[in-house]
Amino acid sequence: MIEMKVSGVILDSASRHPIVMLRDQEERRALLIWIGEPEANAILMALEGIQAPRPLTHDLAVLLLGKLDAEIKRVLISDMREQTFFAEIELEKDGKVISVDARPSDAIALALRAGAPILVASDVMTNNSIPINPAKEEEEAEKFREFLQNVKPGDFGKFTQD
Repeated sequence: MIEMKVSGVILDSASRHPIVMLRDQEERRALLIWIGEPEANAILMALEGIQAPRPLTHDLAVLLLGKLDAEIKRVLISDMREQTFFAEIELEKDGKVISVDARPSDAIALALRAGAPILVASDVMTNNSIPINPAKEEEEAEKFREFLQNVKPGDFGKFTQD
């Protein structure tokens, strides 16, 4: 699993649908998830620290969990099937972990409000993420290729067989 942070919400230039952009901690790869407008607004409000005068849906959910002594531990973007991402919200109550199926947009909006980490399954990242800075990745790959061309067995020290 790879921890991600919300980079922002952007609009798809063709469809004008909102997209939440997650990026890994090293800022190498991004995961783009198309979402609905209400969820985009909820994510943007959390990112910008905007508080509504009365609790909105995601705020209410976090408040209810708190009243029930349950805590959002993390959210996980766990799968992608038929062009649809799937997520799970992991709650903790009385020392037990409870996993709840959720849309990624709702899970992200809740995680932002609860200060919970957002994780993406490794295979989801491998199959669906895009490079943020392809030039930087290529530069690092080139340095590694140069290292491999110039390395000598003696560079690794002496090893004995048992």
